[in-house]
Amino acid sequence: MLQRLKINWKIALLSFGIVLFSLCIGGTILLGGIIGLKEEELGRRLLVTARTVAQMPEVVSGLAKPELRGGIQTAAERIRIINDATYVVVMDMNRVRLSHPVEAKIGTVSQGTDEGPAFAEHTYVSKAKGELGTALRAFVPIMNAEHEQIGVALVGRIMPTVGQVLLDLSGQAYAVLFLSLLFGLWGSWMLAQHIKKQMFELEPHEIARLLVERTATFHAMHEGVIAIDNTERVTIFNDKAKEMMRISGDVIGKPIRNVIPDTRSPEILHLNHPIYNQELTVGGTLIMSNRVPIRVGGITVGAVAIFQDRTEATRMAEELTGVKAFVDALRVQNHEYMNKLHTIGGLIQLGNKEKALEYLFEITEQKEEQTRFLSERFKNDSLTGLLLGKISRGRELGIEVTIDRQSRLDRFPERLDHHDFVILLGNLIENAFDALKQAPRDKKIFISIEQDEEVLSVLVEDNGRGMDEATRERIFERGFTTKPEPEGDRGIGLYLIAGIIRRGNGTVQVESAPGEGTSFLVSFPMTGMPEQSEVT
Repeated sequence: MLQRLKINWKIALLSFGIVLFSLCIGGTILLGGIIGLKEEELGRRLLVTARTVAQMPEVVSGLAKPELRGGIQTAAERIRIINDATYVVVMDMNRVRLSHPVEAKIGTVSQGTDEGPAFAEHTYVSKAKGELGTALRAFVPIMNAEHEQIGVALVGRIMPTVGQVLLDLSGQAYAVLFLSLLFGLWGSWMLAQHIKKQMFELEPHEIARLLVERTATFHAMHEGVIAIDNTERVTIFNDKAKEMMRISGDVIGKPIRNVIPDTRSPEILHLNHPIYNQELTVGGTLIMSNRVPIRVGGITVGAVAIFQDRTEATRMAEELTGVKAFVDALRVQNHEYMNKLHTIGGLIQLGNKEKALEYLFEITEQKEEQTRFLSERFKNDSLTGLLLGKISRGRELGIEVTIDRQSRLDRFPERLDHHDFVILLGNLIENAFDALKQAPRDKKIFISIEQDEEVLSVLVEDNGRGMDEATRERIFERGFTTKPEPEGDRGIGLYLIAGIIRRGNGTVQVESAPGEGTSFLVSFPMTGMPEQSEVT
């Protein structure tokens, strides 16, 4: 039955039960205090009455002279009625009753267990249980003119029961009790409604099911997912994220900086705006990250980061630049070799066999020399193939692509690899080709790659149309382009280059003016890392 109740009813009943229980405990304590106060007040009244009896002339003279004892009962009854006592008993020193509400007990000996101290001149109040109930009894010794004790005055009153005390309470107490229960019930219901609203009107079993589904979904994702609360403690860390960060074990609830010391996720809590498609090195892994603050009611309560291993993204980028360039290079080479074969075939048909052989040796030697130079100076086949393809592509477009004879590349800077340099060189050279499309003649591109123990520099220059200052300031923005093609297909190349420069802590200098060509000089440190990169 209880399990079928909705959460708001459960909370309301529990809260009201707590209020009711608290009222009962408080009421019991209060009632005990009231009974205690009534006993104290009643004891004082009984003592006053007993002293009055002990000092009455009829009682003192009756104890002193036996022939006058008949007046003691009359005086005692008068005092009992006036002071609303249950009984007034006068006893001599032999504990013989000389007065009692029940006349049959007059002249009998009292057997009370609490009377002893009274016959030793002690005045006190005691509590005794009798046939009529628990009574409060006041004892006062009766003294004669010579200050000698001649008897004891006993005044008793049956104590009220708990029910009688409750009946005697004023209407205000009941009003307070009623209002307390009413507001307790109302407050319990409002609290239950508020909690239910905070839980988006969901029942506990629905929340549990959503939690299980969410956890399963996060762990099934191919991307890494990490979420933190506003105290920078981990709330989500899926299996893919653990695999990428090489972390094992349960990390939920731990500070994110203890799990990943070089994390940058907490900065979203302070920036309070999302950051998309940012390349980061976290936990020794290069990732492409999207980080978004989590807001509830307009207040940032945490942040979530969704990221991929950059290796896959880099391969995709290489497909967009390097592979496309290689395909173009093969097509260009095909055209080039067809033209050369046609030339050789024509010379043979004309009977100029020696001229054909001479031409064949010339182009073969030229191609071998170019390939040998690039292979010796660049220790990476991807870059060698890229440059060969761009030279052939330039020849087809009527553009002279010159590579500095002093260029060389033996190894890559820290955090960068051949994928990064394929993207960097491929995009810079393609941009130079685009800049030379409108040039009338004498189209040239100069490429220089210099390397020593401290710095690697890449220079790409062209004598194309150039750029104005406004364009130069925006060329590294994602999606910005001066080309007429649709926006979705352009504005990516230089944005990727800017990410590579930041990741390698490099610098770039761009010099350009309208009609005077453009120069890109990109430099990377080989040993050690500067504090920050610069893209200008």
